[in-house]
Amino acid sequence: MEQNTTWKVAALYRFVALENLPTLQAEIKAKCVELDICGTLLLAPEGINGTIAGRGDTLVEIIALLDTKAGVTQGELKYSSAQERPFRHMKVRLKKEIVTLKAPEADPTKLVGTYVKPEDWNALVADPDVTLIDTRNNYETAVGIFDGAIDPQIETFTEFKDYVHDNMDPSKQKKVAMFCTGGIRCEKASSYMLAHGFEEVYHLQGGILKYLEEVPAEESKWNGDCFVFDRRVAVGQDLEETPYELCYGCRYPLSAEDMESAHFEKGVSCPHCIDKMTPERERSFRMRHEQFEARKAEKEKQESA
Repeated sequence: MEQNTTWKVAALYRFVALENLPTLQAEIKAKCVELDICGTLLLAPEGINGTIAGRGDTLVEIIALLDTKAGVTQGELKYSSAQERPFRHMKVRLKKEIVTLKAPEADPTKLVGTYVKPEDWNALVADPDVTLIDTRNNYETAVGIFDGAIDPQIETFTEFKDYVHDNMDPSKQKKVAMFCTGGIRCEKASSYMLAHGFEEVYHLQGGILKYLEEVPAEESKWNGDCFVFDRRVAVGQDLEETPYELCYGCRYPLSAEDMESAHFEKGVSCPHCIDKMTPERERSFRMRHEQFEARKAEKEKQESA
């Protein structure tokens, strides 16, 4: 029955000062359980972040509560759908930050850069005085990036501040524009940059996903595809799914060329992690993959019976 029911999915975040977090957590969790909402929400003094799903009008009801408590409709809120339940459980977690930078001076509830709409982005980055920086991790930038953008080659977002400290100077880079997948990381990065003396700081509102959705292909300055943190792995123009897979050994996005490599073994390893793969990890991943395939085959057998 559930497989024939369309689930509505909401991906959201908003930087906003929140108080009494344990009480707020309990109230939101209770309402989610009542409505059979699934997914994950993160609550922190700086705001709310997460992806949730519900059936029928239940998502409308929970978004109304979140809007009352955290003004989520004033932040980034994107809707999609799923034919099957997209998350097993509902989690409402308390965190120190909704996106981890470990820089207390970066507080978007108090200081934030200039939001730039997708339709205005090309004109901004065409300015030769603008330094364009990608705030995403290296496995994301490997899939695609804007023309002329700097790739800091960071492994985690917390390393972004180290890149800025070692490579940038407010007296030289007077105009800085940043981007990320959905807008949350570059928004926080803009607060960090302003706190460290950079004069003009801009960030792409809604992130790369909003840009690919709204800017026509013939006008796009985007090269490649965009890594996403769900089953699609990567999307292209108009958010169409592209043929990437994840390596289960290192979680790196794999192109068709990667999967043709002799070092690629589905569910085990790829060219990006083969040198780091110990015999123990290899056996463990291979066993896990075999178990997964066996369960998948059994499920398909039951469904076809």
